[in-house]
Amino acid sequence: MKKILFAGLFFAVACNSAQQNVSATAESTTKELDRVGYANTITEGELKEHLYTYASDEFEGRETGEPGQKKAVEYLKKQYEDLGIPAAKGGDDYFQTVPLVINGIPTGDIKIGENDYTLGDGIITFSAVPNKTFGIVYAGYGIDTDKYSDYENIDVSGKYVLVKIGEPKNDDGKYTVSGTTEPSVWSNWRETLAKRVAIAMDKGAEGIIYYDDAFFDRVSRRYQHYSEAGTGGQMVLKSDKKELSTLFVNKEMAAKLYPEIDTDDTAKPLDQKITLNLTSTSKDVNSENVVAYIKGKSKPNEYVVVSAHLDHVGMDADGNVFNGADDDGSGTVAVLEIAEAFKKAADDGNGPERSIVFLHVTGEEKGLFGSEYYTDHPIFPLENTVADLNIDMIGRIDPKRDGNRNYVYLIGSDKLSTELHELSEEVNNKYAHIELDYTYNDDNDPNRFYYRSDHYNFAKHNIPIIFYFNGTHADYHKMTDTPDKINYDLLTNRAKLVFQTAWEVANRPKRIVVDKAEPIEK
Repeated sequence: MKKILFAGLFFAVACNSAQQNVSATAESTTKELDRVGYANTITEGELKEHLYTYASDEFEGRETGEPGQKKAVEYLKKQYEDLGIPAAKGGDDYFQTVPLVINGIPTGDIKIGENDYTLGDGIITFSAVPNKTFGIVYAGYGIDTDKYSDYENIDVSGKYVLVKIGEPKNDDGKYTVSGTTEPSVWSNWRETLAKRVAIAMDKGAEGIIYYDDAFFDRVSRRYQHYSEAGTGGQMVLKSDKKELSTLFVNKEMAAKLYPEIDTDDTAKPLDQKITLNLTSTSKDVNSENVVAYIKGKSKPNEYVVVSAHLDHVGMDADGNVFNGADDDGSGTVAVLEIAEAFKKAADDGNGPERSIVFLHVTGEEKGLFGSEYYTDHPIFPLENTVADLNIDMIGRIDPKRDGNRNYVYLIGSDKLSTELHELSEEVNNKYAHIELDYTYNDDNDPNRFYYRSDHYNFAKHNIPIIFYFNGTHADYHKMTDTPDKINYDLLTNRAKLVFQTAWEVANRPKRIVVDKAEPIEK
């Protein structure tokens, strides 16, 4: 009797367990079908409808701080209101004001030694400096690290520091900083110009004179554009902090300051003095980030950011519009569609476990200002920000690519988190089936795209990122970047990939592990 009862009990438990397993499997299958269904709400038709409006002439190229950009942020606000997705700051406050200032082209006198020089002719600055004279100290490459420092035997307090691009090599031909035949970040201005300026300021310098002939050409074109326009100038984030006066010089001017600059790395005071008497006007400009979010169910205080920049480069002097359909209209409308998909899930009771932040940043074209301001003044704590998935140009095809058009460049997925990279690959293999091209993820890629879009301001804070990018093309930053040239099927597939990746990051039991953290710069 006992055996029969035991057998019956075992049978009942087994049946109940089997029913639970079937129920769990059914629930899992239903959720999987729902997840795919939400992704499929991202459609070519809606992306196209958004983009033909957002990248139209009416928005005047969305120049930061200009009327077209104001139309753009109002458009984004209305979309989130219509979707019923709340503002990150509460109420109807979808805007995070980003304070900027435009420094006009300086006018005045520059004297080095006994010689007078004309601003714009071999020497350029956007800094205003009252009538003062300074000594000049040559500081080689302007590097200061644990392994190597150009500042060990010099005092630059109250002086102007002359530095050059590049980094030193040892007698065996290896780079001193990296210890290998591969250069470190110090050979690239994108990563290190700000570092060199910050080091000089920390050492007490009054100004820095930066020698990089190639970069000077870039600054010269910008200077010429501002001069010819007759209005405007260098846009920067407004700050109460003291700014170091920065001068840029070409090869000829650098040689006048120190004839052996290309052959001698030894830091030393120079006999020359520089006298500057430069004045300029400045104009305050306010621009806006647009920030909406969907609150997470079980982990509302952890945040997954999906970002894109809302600005472009405006109009030319004749009123011709740079529409910026791909750059970054494509990313902007993708974020809107991704937001709508998450909202449908939330309305069905399938909202994300973690909160999703939809971040449209301003001033990317001016220097990543909107994302810099957000990460310096976060609406949601950075320490609770799990990842940033940044979309910047995903509607076109890179002419350099051969073969399969169904691709996207991924940049940065493995820089800080092995887990994020592996998750990204798994999600793509399961849901999107897009060729993930890591060409521009190479640390030695000369384009340095990793440092050129808004995700980088999150990465600087050790927040894992993925940058989705289709590469440049003939219409990049031209009036011909228009909505009719977008490949809407590719834009749709790429947006779905970002949605599925965000879904996975938001719903995993544990947050993404950062296993490759870098020292955070202060």
